[in-house]
Amino acid sequence: MGYNNILADNKGNVAYITINRPNQLNALNKETISELNAALNEANNDANIGAVILTGSGEKAFVAGADIKEFADFSVEKGKELSAEGHRILFDFIQNMTTPVIAAINGFALGGGLELAMSSHIRVASDNARLGLPEVSLGVIPGYGGTQRLAQLVGRGKAMEMIATAGMISAEEAQSWGLVNHVTTQEELIGLAEKIAGKIVKNSPNAIAAAIRATNANYVDGVNGYDVEIEEFGKCFGTPEFVEGTTAFLEKRKADFRK
Repeated sequence: MGYNNILADNKGNVAYITINRPNQLNALNKETISELNAALNEANNDANIGAVILTGSGEKAFVAGADIKEFADFSVEKGKELSAEGHRILFDFIQNMTTPVIAAINGFALGGGLELAMSSHIRVASDNARLGLPEVSLGVIPGYGGTQRLAQLVGRGKAMEMIATAGMISAEEAQSWGLVNHVTTQEELIGLAEKIAGKIVKNSPNAIAAAIRATNANYVDGVNGYDVEIEEFGKCFGTPEFVEGTTAFLEKRKADFRK
């Protein structure tokens, strides 16, 4: 499938998706969000793909926010529709994917860009990355999950400080706060993401999917995450991957989950 705003390629068991609007600092517009949904959905439904690396083109930005000119004249109802649709087709979609997504944050991750990274399962950042949610400086709030996921990741106090000041933090601060997993040089960023992806794809795809569902359940109102864990744990016993994993362990060999 051809895209206008992203690049998508598979290498081995890893899908690479790059937001490719460098002249706009990879800002998210409606078309880009739609294309990301299509590419991510394809990767999630491909049994050969065990991990996705999501990044931005160029050296300046992962995603420097949303394309403001698309919604500058929106009404209240249109604003609500914009947020709801974004949640549905991209941000919640990524969080609920059963194939892990690694966000490789190269440069600015602001507004919708940081929200995109936070919806991913794992985040690595280059040492020149700057992260923030500047929406209140425009008279709005983060509308793609930022108020919720940031507080979940760094705690209520730090989240409120970032949102209310509209300020940016460095990659090192983001790592110390638990917002990103690792920080490295820009030259080594994709290599680090590939190293993590390489470890992921060796493991049971079914078990990873079950772990994502169980972990996500902790953040769903009215759902007991422990109960979901028990259910998902039990289901694993009925899969060929459980047989392969336990047999390989007993035979003192490495399991092959993709044969």
